[in-house]
Amino acid sequence: MSVESAVPFVIRMNDGNIIKLEYYKSLPSTPALARKYAKEGYPDRYVVLAEENETTQNKGIYMSLILRPSIFPSQAVFVGPLSAVATALALSEHTQSDIGLGWVSDIFCGGELIGDVSVEGKLDSFTSYEYIILNFSIKLGKESFPPRLTDMIRQVFESENASIPMIIAKNILVKFFSLYPSIKFSQKIMNSYDHLFALRGRKIKCNINGSQRVCKVLDVDSATCALVVEMRDGSIEKITTPTSVNMPKRIK
Repeated sequence: MSVESAVPFVIRMNDGNIIKLEYYKSLPSTPALARKYAKEGYPDRYVVLAEENETTQNKGIYMSLILRPSIFPSQAVFVGPLSAVATALALSEHTQSDIGLGWVSDIFCGGELIGDVSVEGKLDSFTSYEYIILNFSIKLGKESFPPRLTDMIRQVFESENASIPMIIAKNILVKFFSLYPSIKFSQKIMNSYDHLFALRGRKIKCNINGSQRVCKVLDVDSATCALVVEMRDGSIEKITTPTSVNMPKRIK
């Protein structure tokens, strides 16, 4: 789909800033387009949103947000947890199912894995970023996210004809930018994350030292965001690479 077919929106935030958003019914990849835009110099808070992944034909929220933050790499570690918390808080307003978080930013709804938020970025020096891109990928099943919305949610967004993915995506952005100033206060972010963490005490599979092992999730380290697990022999490991964890598709 060409860029010319995009529908532009401007969202005015409570902090006085605006978000410029390109809406598509379907796209092969919002991350690819956002990455292109970021390299071309598109501004902070520029968003690409699609309701369908053209490749998989999955429907939901496929959204990429360009940030040009003034933060250190050590602080950027907490962008993932912050975006996951914002997404969970927004989704909880549109469903009666329980919303929980995996690690670092996997989203569970009613015990089912429905998506995640991935983070990518480019450093322009050792101490600052040229850009960071947040990629939201969330499937919205009609059972968990019914078409009927409450009057309160209707009042938040201007168009009663707006689609469910568009309304929820806007709500995610509102929640994210209300929390965004706390990126420099990691403990505040991790306290919110801790309340939503759904894997504590559960057994998962992870790759450690080149071999797949079953381990028990104990916690997430609030200082580093590492996943703390207990091995079968009682030893404690800290996992720092999300690709080392086989996230379960469903939790009880």
